Amino acid sequence: MEFDHLFICVAEPATEAEQLIEFGLIEGTSNHHPGQGTANRRFFFQNGFIELLFATDLSELNSDLIAPTKLHERLNRKTHKISPFGVCFRPFEDEAEVPFESWSYRPQYLPEHLDVKVAPSPTSEPMWFYLSFGSRPDSASGEKRQPLVHDCGFRNITSVKIYAPPFEALSEPAIFISDLSNVEYIEGREHLLVIGFDNEAQGFEKDFRPSLPLIFRW
Repeated sequence: MEFDHLFICVAEPATEAEQLIEFGLIEGTSNHHPGQGTANRRFFFQNGFIELLFATDLSELNSDLIAPTKLHERLNRKTHKISPFGVCFRPFEDEAEVPFESWSYRPQYLPEHLDVKVAPSPTSEPMWFYLSFGSRPDSASGEKRQPLVHDCGFRNITSVKIYAPPFEALSEPAIFISDLSNVEYIEGREHLLVIGFDNEAQGFEKDFRPSLPLIFRW
């Protein structure tokens, strides 16, 4: 499997998205998730994308269908023990099945024949999930084609480092994912995403804290 995209749970999507736009990212289309009580703002690159996820309907978030995803806990964090992140993977080449333990989540906004495979991990870790139908943004065509040329020059996400305090022993999916070549799960003092672009050839860094737990390196 390979990295597809990641999400960051946010409370003020307008403010936080504008920071990324001011930095030099071009925003793609947003999605509303009927029945899930969430929506997003998205920024696409050739091989993946970044999603800012926010709540729109607390009754839907607390429904029996959505509760097992623990999205409500992540979006309404009451403690710093809960990770605000989700990391999604897609098949690599001819991979047939999700390679880690998972359960099937069938949200209302997907066709009946599709599902999201979610790892049974604690909320202290990111939400690990897998889309069998995921694909690179640069392979899309027509209406699904997103803006991939950014003012800041970024082209590809080449590394994802996820820092988290050691509240619990790592789940089996987290251990498996930590062995991937471009995704690392690292013990740290806080929940933090460090995203590397284009092999970080220029040696620059942008820290979006405290408003976003996010660092760009390029």
